Amino acid sequence: MSIHDGHRKRVKERVMKEGLENFDPHNVLEYLLYFSIPSGDVNPLAHRLMDHFGSLSAVLDAPYEELVKVKGVGNHTALLLKLIPEISRWYQMDKAREVILSTSEEVGRFLLPRYLGRQTETVYLLCFDNKGKLVGSQILFKGSINAAAVSVRLIVQAALKFNATQVVISHNHPGGVALPSEDDMATTRRIAEALNAVGIALADHIIVADDDFVSLKDSGFL
Repeated sequence: MSIHDGHRKRVKERVMKEGLENFDPHNVLEYLLYFSIPSGDVNPLAHRLMDHFGSLSAVLDAPYEELVKVKGVGNHTALLLKLIPEISRWYQMDKAREVILSTSEEVGRFLLPRYLGRQTETVYLLCFDNKGKLVGSQILFKGSINAAAVSVRLIVQAALKFNATQVVISHNHPGGVALPSEDDMATTRRIAEALNAVGIALADHIIVADDDFVSLKDSGFL
């Protein structure tokens, strides 16, 4: 057994006993790298990644193309790092199934995990029955870093598919603030009018930025 194998064994035993809460960020990253790089000292690589991107969350949010530019990061390592935010979203989403969301605050908190780690503007639709029970949800569009082309027709089709009586539309502002733009408000009006024509209410439009969100309903716009 090499000195590195012994170190890995001690780290894994510590994680099993204590979890990761008392680890420094670069040590968390080092532990994660064990699963893509089966042998050797990965501590220098963990430090290179942290120095290059600035934080553990920034490493996990970094595009695949940027990760593989860092010396020592191969295909398997980059894919593993990109997998963490994806699994985190699924974990949060799976725990929140079969829910009734009755306030804008509850809807906003429900949506936040769905935008975890997303670096492009993404439009999400939540569909509800008349009791406020979530009956369907889906991503409708993914756009550039600052724009997503919203098709009102597709929103109406999705709402009808789930037999919704009311819907909430949401999108994120990656790297920005959770405040509606003039385009956001104009798009909201178009969506509300189209849904109303088929007997479906637009209950809210929620804008997400990092761990913050704004409800256009609570802001008095809807």
